[in-house]
Amino acid sequence: MGALDHLSHIFDCSSGHSKLKKRKQLQTVEIKIKIDCEGCERKVRRSVEGMKGVTSVEVSPKQNKLTVIGYVEPEKVVARVAHRTGKKAELWPYVPYDVVAHPYAPGVYDKKAPAGYVRNSEDPQVSQLARASSTEVRYTTAFSDENPAACVVM
Repeated sequence: MGALDHLSHIFDCSSGHSKLKKRKQLQTVEIKIKIDCEGCERKVRRSVEGMKGVTSVEVSPKQNKLTVIGYVEPEKVVARVAHRTGKKAELWPYVPYDVVAHPYAPGVYDKKAPAGYVRNSEDPQVSQLARASSTEVRYTTAFSDENPAACVVM
């Protein structure tokens, strides 16, 4: 803030709240919504095209995915799509397979996920990866064929 802005805020006699609003950041909002036909696709697209702050809308009917780019809040976009279309809408729960650190964690795979995507593993519903305790590691490596100093019982 410049000096003049600072002085104008000090001597401002208007209401107590600031006139400056925090600008919304450009966001990409991905929404999972069931798209059956071209009519549904058109309805979903038109539900968000008129929304203030939206710069572009992309609909992928094969993935049941709506992508909205603009200066918008994700919760408001989801609520508007659900209200205008009458369909269940939720934020996109999947991430690309190569982004996930532990793609083999239980609960990550979903039959409904599009090809190349897995469920986001940062969800609290997904259980943690199972880890072996130190005693389990010792038992499994003690009788290994690769360990020449291991105990041999015949």
